[in-house]
Amino acid sequence: MPMGNRGAGKSLVRATLAIHESPTGYRTTPGGLIKTLTLDFNPVQLALTRRANWTVTPTAAVRDGSLPEYLGPEPREMSVEVFLDSSEEPDGNSVMKKVEALMQCCETTAKSVAAKQPSPPWVVFQWGSFSTARFTAYVTSVDATYTLFGTTGVPIRATCEVHLHEIPSNTEEQNPTSGALTARRVHRVVAGDSLQSIAWREYGAAAAWRAIAEANDIDDPAVLRTGTELMLPAAEEVTF
Repeated sequence: MPMGNRGAGKSLVRATLAIHESPTGYRTTPGGLIKTLTLDFNPVQLALTRRANWTVTPTAAVRDGSLPEYLGPEPREMSVEVFLDSSEEPDGNSVMKKVEALMQCCETTAKSVAAKQPSPPWVVFQWGSFSTARFTAYVTSVDATYTLFGTTGVPIRATCEVHLHEIPSNTEEQNPTSGALTARRVHRVVAGDSLQSIAWREYGAAAAWRAIAEANDIDDPAVLRTGTELMLPAAEEVTF
């Protein structure tokens, strides 16, 4: 039975996986948006793992063993099952393209190589605005299983197990009243948009356009193509 027919799969709020360029330097905010994958069906469950880091220094003076020393928490890990289905379009290749996009999250991007900081993309998994379902991470593995094929042999249904490793960020602090992480949004550029006009609508200050340009690695703010998807930083992250 497709995941969309049970449990969380029926939610009107779709989970997304935003694929970004890795940042340059020592920043912990994802770089420019490469692509946003909106999941065909929401996950039924999310598996989160958190480990504590302890160390023990052997010493001959204590026969019963040394006391362990706590070094801090390890970043979280998350596994999410992504169900893809285009059986209503048996001649389409959208499933194959989405699987390829997930697989490419384990490969270095051309832009990071050109910047002499080779890195795979960073991803942001988000489902609504709750802190348990917002995860900035890198992809450690993608296991894809094709389960249905069209008449030409093109896969039209697949299940992907995606494993994410969290990238800690000082900018993603919790709101003390709601417990939610700072919310970033994706804006699709329409005719007549400029970075200044978007900044004015989003933050009430046209001067905040620089924060949008930096978040999306835009070198020339005058060149803004219609249809481009921009990652808009949370208001708490914007300075001008």
